[in-house]
Amino acid sequence: MITNSIDARHIRKTYGDLVAVDDVSFQVRSGECFGILGPNGAGKTSIIRMIYGFSPMSGGELQVFGLDGSKNMRAIKARIGVCQQENSLDPDLTVRQNLEVFARYFDIPRAVAEERTRKLLHFMALEHRLDARAIDLSGGLMRRLIIARALINEPELLILDEPTTGLDPQSRHQVWSRLEELRASGLSILLTTHYMDEAARLCDRLMIMDHGRIIVEGEPAELIKNHIGHDIIEADEPSADLRAYIRARNWRHEDLGHRLIIYVEEGNQMFHEISNICGKEGCLMRPATLEDVFLKMTGRDLRE
Repeated sequence: MITNSIDARHIRKTYGDLVAVDDVSFQVRSGECFGILGPNGAGKTSIIRMIYGFSPMSGGELQVFGLDGSKNMRAIKARIGVCQQENSLDPDLTVRQNLEVFARYFDIPRAVAEERTRKLLHFMALEHRLDARAIDLSGGLMRRLIIARALINEPELLILDEPTTGLDPQSRHQVWSRLEELRASGLSILLTTHYMDEAARLCDRLMIMDHGRIIVEGEPAELIKNHIGHDIIEADEPSADLRAYIRARNWRHEDLGHRLIIYVEEGNQMFHEISNICGKEGCLMRPATLEDVFLKMTGRDLRE
């Protein structure tokens, strides 16, 4: 019995002298949502393009559903759905036609395609726009239509490359709700995203990458606990006295110049001590998040 939807072993991707993916190994278990996080240029999109056959591997081994990705890509493609970053909808076709025409690539009979289209448009709350042209949809509706189209072949694995980038909060939450339903139904999902709250909400497990390599892998709550702790104290415009106080106690922290990030180990007692020095208006304590892990692991510098 196949227990992994994806089994990647020491995969590599190079573009001339550029190493985009460098000796990466990971597994996506059947029925889970697995996330790939990382700054721009970390290798996320290169990995998923190799998985769905858009870009050949430069090295390593890749199995999808237990099939060799270098030999069985046609069979693999029939069993996956892909939602790319780019809007690849046909702008001149209607919402309904975009799904029904796409179904032809999978040799789905017309009657079956029409029935699946009806169900998917209802599932993605698009039935009220089924005769609208794709070009006339809002950004949120377009993304929901792209996801619906990726499901037309009833895939066993759904690959989502930054599915909610550019969406307003309401649209993002609508997409999240649908993805949670799909995961609950047993569908395997591979997700790349720049939204840490999205990854924390949707992913059973995830890995954080940088410079083509995996930095850390695990469950979101586990990563937060192991690398940050339960809480964070932020102190704005820290004084020299506060810096000296923290260093003397060897508390884990990051000094950003205008702000101190202190990883809490003693909860309210630490906050009480720090606020006595900087004043309660100058510091706050909040729960640690996946974004704290991401920034600690990959740094805070801007990437091109």
